[in-house]
Amino acid sequence: MKNNKMLTMIIIVLVAVILIGVVVFVLLTQFNKPTGVVEPSIDEIVEATIEVPEITTNLADNRVVRMSLKIQTTNKDAADELTKRIFQVQNIAIQELSEMEKKDLEGKQGKQIFQSSLKTRINELMQEGEVQEVYFTSFITQ
Repeated sequence: MKNNKMLTMIIIVLVAVILIGVVVFVLLTQFNKPTGVVEPSIDEIVEATIEVPEITTNLADNRVVRMSLKIQTTNKDAADELTKRIFQVQNIAIQELSEMEKKDLEGKQGKQIFQSSLKTRINELMQEGEVQEVYFTSFITQ
C-alpha cells in the first residue's frame, strides 16, 4: 500500500513536470516567431511615393508658407490613386494651413502635428491602400 502511494506520487510529479515543460516550450516558440513583417526596399518605397507640387498659401496670421511634399503610400496602386487625387491633397493642405499660424508650424513638433493631420485627412479619401508617411521636401514660412 505504501508503495502504491509512492508510485502514484512519482507519476503525478512526472506528469506535472512534463506539462510544465510543454507549456514553456510552446510559449517560447510562439514568442520567438518572426513577425513576418518585411520592410520594403527603397525601390518599393519610391514606387509607392508621389510628389505633391509646391504649395504656396497664406496662414491664419497673414504669413505665407511655401512647401513641397512627398507622400508614401502602402503600395503602387495606392500611389496611382493618390496621383489622381493630387488636387484634393493640395486642397486639404491649403485648408489645414489656413487655420494655422506661423508659431503652430515652428519646430519639429509643429511640423509633425501638421504631417499627422494631413495623413489622417488624406487617408479618409483613400480607397486603395493608405498613406504611411508625409515628408517635407521643402518648407519656408515668411
